Amino acid sequence: MDRNVFYAESSKALRHIDEVLGDLEHEQLDVNLAGDVLTLAFEDGGKFIINAHSAAEQVWMAAGTTAWHFDFVADSGRWIAHKTDEELMATVSRVVGDKLGQPIEL
Repeated sequence: MDRNVFYAESSKALRHIDEVLGDLEHEQLDVNLAGDVLTLAFEDGGKFIINAHSAAEQVWMAAGTTAWHFDFVADSGRWIAHKTDEELMATVSRVVGDKLGQPIEL
């Protein structure tokens, strides 16, 4: 993948997640985007980390004891974890929603 495409698409994805989750104003969730690392900190001390890993040209996500590596699929414009066939936005929605006990849509 072209490096500029990776940076543009990964930045777009991280900003979208930051904006949507940041707008929730949920007392149990603190959202912080610093460069290419998005940290989701929860009231119970748990943290989910989503970052653009430029060397691998992937978006990586760690939530609890589970980790995903998402590749950009240009045809669909989506980030897909090929080991599990999960899509980034759907996965973030699911794991954050489960943690907060409410449905989340990204």
